[in-house]
Amino acid sequence: MNLPNALRFELGSFPLACGETVSAAQLDYRVFGELNAERSNLVLYPSSYGAWPEDIDWVVGPILDPERHCVVLVSQFGNGRSSSPSNGGPPLGQGGWPIDHRDNLQAQIRLLEEVFGVERPALIYGWSMGAQQAYHWAVLEPQRPRRICCVCGTARTTPHNRLFLLSLRQALSADPAWNGSGFDAVPEQGLRTFALIYASWAASQPYYRRCAHRELGYDTVEHYVEDAWLPAYRRHDPRDLIAMLDVWLANDVAAAADTSLATALGRIQAATAVVAGRHDLYFPPADCAHEAALIPGATFHVLESDLGHRAGNPRQAPAEQDQLRAVVEELLSR
Repeated sequence: MNLPNALRFELGSFPLACGETVSAAQLDYRVFGELNAERSNLVLYPSSYGAWPEDIDWVVGPILDPERHCVVLVSQFGNGRSSSPSNGGPPLGQGGWPIDHRDNLQAQIRLLEEVFGVERPALIYGWSMGAQQAYHWAVLEPQRPRRICCVCGTARTTPHNRLFLLSLRQALSADPAWNGSGFDAVPEQGLRTFALIYASWAASQPYYRRCAHRELGYDTVEHYVEDAWLPAYRRHDPRDLIAMLDVWLANDVAAAADTSLATALGRIQAATAVVAGRHDLYFPPADCAHEAALIPGATFHVLESDLGHRAGNPRQAPAEQDQLRAVVEELLSR
């Protein structure tokens, strides 16, 4: 698929943290704005779960200013645009997914250094799985990012969040099309169950209590899931959906740094803003606040919104956009 502004960075033979090697790895990315002469204005925005660049590039303008910054939006491994089970050879298309956030980090470092000549990005901004990647940058390469903004995501996947992810994985792997390592056909029933689970978690109880789906034109929640949620996952190769789930399940900066969570987060040198959604069921404010308290000098913010997890990606929600923009502006002043 040819997309406007689509760029590809060829990594070549790429060693993975697990010890395996991808023979022809690649990163998909987009660039908005221009790099200044000092190469000091680059903002990196790693993608979230299931997101393609065109799903999240709305943030350029309302949140991240391309007039002041060179905004680089990069697809994480496994999302179907960068190297993924659906487009990669061994070991990517075979059985278990061998990549985790340590590999996303190393690939992104190479992208910034080799394409942009940037070693120290001005900001790593990430929502959800993008926030997980921002944490990995700040913990594993503490001298590199000047700032990180972690929106509705945690540095370590919690036990409760893990149960949500396992239910999604089970929805796909319980489908009759699953053969133990891949799919013999489109897992239609699995995808429907997947979308039902996702829709019930991504928004909040207050969101559904006020029947917000009706404001969008859907008379029932079933209609809402069928027309608004299911297509977002049906467009993906289901192997990619499982691969990204496995990265999320493995998310743990403490394990990556081979230390405790407190010690890992205590290593962060970047100016840090941690943002939680008031009604986020994935990453509740208490979980985000606990991690923020372990980061030297971090500020903690709560998005007042009933959008749940999606408050952190408020494409059509000006009030939430205003809150996020204020957080980013304050962080950039530090």
